[in-house]
Amino acid sequence: MTLVRRDWLNLELPERWRRMLDMETDFGRWMRVEEFREGDTLVVRAEAPGLDPEHDVELTVTGDVLEIRAHREEREEKKGKASYRSEFRYGAFERTVPLPAGVGADDVKASYKDGILEIRIPVPAELKSETTKVPVTRG
Repeated sequence: MTLVRRDWLNLELPERWRRMLDMETDFGRWMRVEEFREGDTLVVRAEAPGLDPEHDVELTVTGDVLEIRAHREEREEKKGKASYRSEFRYGAFERTVPLPAGVGADDVKASYKDGILEIRIPVPAELKSETTKVPVTRG
């Protein structure tokens, strides 16, 4: 397994700043994800507890970007003899993940178990590029 490191906005940020930007925030509505490689497969796992994957989750691949969107609505009511308590949680969450070049959208597979959404993406063999020395002439 090889971890995939993503820098926020492709910037090299100090570790302290990266941790601050990874915090759960209401304004960002981000899902926490982890990415790693298992051989020739990119695995993306997202925290998605309490969701119905058939109705609440939408995955799309556009070009070289995977978009994960989810919507959650939970409501709990407790009625007692002399009391009533109601709680609710709701919100929309989304996350985009850059994909390696050449990924085929038809090959992407997703599964949901124990509150974890797992997306498996076969990664095509990388094209080996030869290094060629280019001579520089005086003009």
